[in-house]
Amino acid sequence: MPTKTIPIFPLDLVLFPNQELPLRIFEPRYKQMVDDCMLGDQEFGICLGHDSATLSNWQAPYDIGTIAKIVECKDVDSTSGHLFLNVRGHRKFRITRLIPPALQKTDDYDPFTLEGVKKVEETHYQNGVEKKLYIQAEVEMLSEIDQPISLAEWENLVDLWKNKIKQNTENANLTSHQLDHVLEQYYLKTETPTLEYVHSLCALASQSPLDLQPILESTNLEQLLQRSSKLLES
Repeated sequence: MPTKTIPIFPLDLVLFPNQELPLRIFEPRYKQMVDDCMLGDQEFGICLGHDSATLSNWQAPYDIGTIAKIVECKDVDSTSGHLFLNVRGHRKFRITRLIPPALQKTDDYDPFTLEGVKKVEETHYQNGVEKKLYIQAEVEMLSEIDQPISLAEWENLVDLWKNKIKQNTENANLTSHQLDHVLEQYYLKTETPTLEYVHSLCALASQSPLDLQPILESTNLEQLLQRSSKLLES
């Protein structure tokens, strides 16, 4: 299967296909990444970051992620140079080879102060501005789940979610009608469900991004429904 090289942005979240996500970019390595993307195809990969695995002392990504397409990019603060991005998830991918960044993370790395940013920029100029500060990876695109979800399958997931909410003693007296209102607030009340609805319901029920990684990694509808049911029952 053909591969391509893309920038990788490890985050403490899971991005699903067709999901929109706002991002504030302030670290020099990711400002360089955005600059490179805007000069190219405006795409990069978002992956959940590992809690323990590292690459050049940076947080390493999980193998399965989602292509993020930049749909908006603007300056938030001309003084700080922060950027605001709005991205939309596209196809899922699998990392086949990680490419370490030119900048190795040091113990005193601090992107939250002006002095810390200047130190990174000085190191970058000394090492060569053509070198990439961010993680890159060779990736292969994964096939999309093209099976439709039925209304009965969706309603079963909704019932599991309602039961999960009611298991909390503080919510035990909530009625089905009240929980339907919650779903309406999150735009999850529908008679024509899609995979995006399943992803959003799982995100609503999750307590950690780690709960959502198996959902993202699902390769067919049966597996997605099984993993979603497990999450909603837990």
